[in-house]
Amino acid sequence: MRSNYRIAVAVTAGVAIGALAVQGLHAQAKPPVYFVAEIDVTNPDAYAKEYAPKAQAIIKAAGGRFLAIGGSAATTGTVTAFDGDAPKRVVVQVWDSMEKIRAWRANPEYVELRKVGEKYAKFRSFAVDGLRE
Repeated sequence: MRSNYRIAVAVTAGVAIGALAVQGLHAQAKPPVYFVAEIDVTNPDAYAKEYAPKAQAIIKAAGGRFLAIGGSAATTGTVTAFDGDAPKRVVVQVWDSMEKIRAWRANPEYVELRKVGEKYAKFRSFAVDGLRE
């Protein structure tokens, strides 16, 4: 009978230790980082042909995922203003870390492509850490 108690205690301890380990790993997980760009497109056709598709490919290759694209030169969403004027174009991306965003922005291929984009648009962008769930 004593061996049954020992087994029960060992199983209970194992479950408790496993639960604590999973909780600790979950607490260590980093929240995502959101990158938001407001883009004042001055030449939508050239922007859509010469810049946007190439930039999106570089972003995806670097690990960025698009959550929303809307406004001028966009084939998908619209931008709706609630306070103030809406930007002409908005892009929202999600990244695993700020380091990945910095690596994408420092990529020589993107740096050169950005020069093309700046011929057709003015950019304002920022990143914000996501919340832990």
